[in-house]
Amino acid sequence: MTIDEGVAFAVADQQARRPAAPAVKPAPETQLTRRQLEIAELIAADLTNRQIADRLFLSERTVETHITNMLNKLGLNSRVQLSRWLAELPAAEA
Repeated sequence: MTIDEGVAFAVADQQARRPAAPAVKPAPETQLTRRQLEIAELIAADLTNRQIADRLFLSERTVETHITNMLNKLGLNSRVQLSRWLAELPAAEA
Protein backbone atom coordinates (compact mmCIF):
# COMPACT_ATOMS: atom_id res chain seq x y z
CA MET A 1 0.00 0.00 0.00
CA THR A 2 1.38 3.41 -0.93
CA ILE A 3 1.34 6.40 1.40
CA ASP A 4 -1.48 8.00 -0.61
CA GLU A 5 -3.52 4.79 -0.45
CA GLY A 6 -2.89 4.56 3.29
CA VAL A 7 -4.02 8.15 3.87
CA ALA A 8 -7.14 7.61 1.73
CA PHE A 9 -7.92 4.43 3.66
CA ALA A 10 -7.48 6.16 7.05
CA VAL A 11 -9.61 9.15 6.05
CA ALA A 12 -12.36 6.90 4.67
CA ASP A 13 -12.33 4.88 7.89
CA GLN A 14 -12.69 8.02 10.05
CA GLN A 15 -15.57 9.31 7.95
CA ALA A 16 -17.37 5.98 8.18
CA ARG A 17 -17.15 6.00 12.01
CA ARG A 18 -18.83 9.37 12.46
CA PRO A 19 -22.51 8.78 13.08
CA ALA A 20 -24.89 11.29 11.59
CA ALA A 21 -26.40 13.62 14.14
CA PRO A 22 -29.95 12.48 14.79
CA ALA A 23 -32.61 14.97 13.85
CA VAL A 24 -34.56 16.20 16.84
CA LYS A 25 -38.12 15.26 16.02
CA PRO A 26 -40.77 14.75 18.63
CA ALA A 27 -42.88 11.65 18.43
CA PRO A 28 -46.12 12.47 16.60
CA GLU A 29 -48.21 11.02 19.41
CA THR A 30 -46.68 13.43 21.94
CA GLN A 31 -49.46 15.47 23.45
CA LEU A 32 -49.28 18.72 25.32
CA THR A 33 -51.85 19.77 27.86
CA ARG A 34 -54.37 22.45 26.97
CA ARG A 35 -52.42 24.97 29.05
CA GLN A 36 -49.12 24.00 27.42
CA LEU A 37 -50.66 24.42 23.95
CA GLU A 38 -51.98 27.81 25.01
CA ILE A 39 -48.50 28.86 26.16
CA ALA A 40 -46.93 27.42 22.99
CA GLU A 41 -49.27 29.54 20.87
CA LEU A 42 -48.26 32.66 22.81
CA ILE A 43 -44.59 31.76 22.35
CA ALA A 44 -45.24 31.42 18.62
CA ALA A 45 -46.81 34.90 18.77
CA ASP A 46 -43.40 36.08 20.06
CA LEU A 47 -44.49 37.02 23.57
CA THR A 48 -42.00 37.05 26.44
CA ASN A 49 -42.44 34.95 29.57
CA ARG A 50 -43.56 38.06 31.45
CA GLN A 51 -46.16 38.92 28.78
CA ILE A 52 -47.46 35.34 28.77
CA ALA A 53 -47.66 35.35 32.58
CA ASP A 54 -49.60 38.62 32.59
CA ARG A 55 -51.99 37.45 29.89
CA LEU A 56 -52.73 34.11 31.59
CA PHE A 57 -52.69 35.41 35.17
CA LEU A 58 -49.75 33.17 36.10
CA SER A 59 -46.41 33.84 37.71
CA GLU A 60 -43.44 34.19 35.40
CA ARG A 61 -41.83 31.20 37.13
CA THR A 62 -44.88 29.04 36.36
CA VAL A 63 -44.60 29.98 32.68
CA GLU A 64 -40.89 29.10 32.72
CA THR A 65 -41.73 25.71 34.25
CA HIS A 66 -44.38 25.02 31.60
CA ILE A 67 -41.92 25.92 28.84
CA THR A 68 -39.19 23.71 30.30
CA ASN A 69 -41.64 20.81 30.61
CA MET A 70 -42.83 21.28 27.02
CA LEU A 71 -39.31 21.38 25.62
CA ASN A 72 -38.36 18.25 27.57
CA LYS A 73 -41.53 16.39 26.61
CA LEU A 74 -41.06 17.17 22.91
CA GLY A 75 -37.27 16.76 22.86
CA LEU A 76 -36.71 20.34 21.73
CA ASN A 77 -34.02 22.83 22.67
CA SER A 78 -35.49 26.28 22.08
CA ARG A 79 -38.60 28.41 21.83
CA VAL A 80 -38.00 28.68 18.09
CA GLN A 81 -38.14 24.89 17.72
CA LEU A 82 -41.31 24.88 19.80
CA SER A 83 -42.87 27.47 17.48
CA ARG A 84 -41.93 25.37 14.44
CA TRP A 85 -43.37 22.24 16.08
CA LEU A 86 -46.63 24.07 16.71
CA ALA A 87 -46.75 25.36 13.12
CA GLU A 88 -46.36 21.80 11.80
CA LEU A 89 -49.30 20.47 13.83
CA PRO A 90 -52.47 19.72 11.88
CA ALA A 91 -55.05 22.46 12.43
CA ALA A 92 -57.38 20.12 14.33
CA GLU A 93 -54.78 19.44 17.05
CA ALA A 94 -53.62 23.02 17.64
